[in-house]
Amino acid sequence: MTTLVLNPGHAMANRLRPTDLNGHSILTTKGRRRSPKSTTVRMAAPKEKVEIMFAPFQEVKTELATVSKVDPNSESFARTNYDVSCEIAVNEQINIEYNISYIYHSMFAFFDRDNIGLPGFAEYFRKSSEDEREHAEKLMREQTRRGGRVKLQSILLPETEFNHKEKGEALYAMELSLSLEKLNFQKLLALHKVAAENEDAQLTDFVEGQFLHEQVKDIKRAAEYVSQLRRVGKGLGVFEFDKYLSDDHANGA
Repeated sequence: MTTLVLNPGHAMANRLRPTDLNGHSILTTKGRRRSPKSTTVRMAAPKEKVEIMFAPFQEVKTELATVSKVDPNSESFARTNYDVSCEIAVNEQINIEYNISYIYHSMFAFFDRDNIGLPGFAEYFRKSSEDEREHAEKLMREQTRRGGRVKLQSILLPETEFNHKEKGEALYAMELSLSLEKLNFQKLLALHKVAAENEDAQLTDFVEGQFLHEQVKDIKRAAEYVSQLRRVGKGLGVFEFDKYLSDDHANGA
């Protein structure tokens, strides 16, 4: 058996020796492959210690202790950051909404009489009464959602006659409606102020989003109706305006 020994200087040995792209050998003197380029290895800096800012199981102990003491027969489990003054103010606004609803319901009954015969006005005030009652129910749901207690108060008897010798029943009733809407707006602003003073962001947002914007639109609509009724007078113009209200409600306005 013949063993072929390559001379390092032999051309064949040079062809067998691994080289880089420039023809330089990439073997060290000990025959190990070396990198064609030097590589710098940088060690990552040690991470800074992260401080835990929120420890839920520690911080929840206070609330847990509060919940444990709640008497389910008289207190709410859900109540949190809900000041008593806010609870009282919401109950007052519920009563205001029901009172205004009751007045509108009386106006609906008045215009629905056969000797008045203005079905458009009757439907307008019936819908207004329904809207105010829905507002009261919204407030009641918000009260219970926040852990408060709804305490309904007495409702005053409304007027049943809306005749007016100089203005006529239509204009007088619409001016009364405008006044009620503006009064209700002031009451809602008072509720909003109580919520803001107690830094109750949720109640503040609720009053703004569910009531104030709509109330401004109701005031604008009632004001326009008052202006139009002052132009038409007490005769045939009221009859035509009543037809306009009937068509308006028939179209879903």
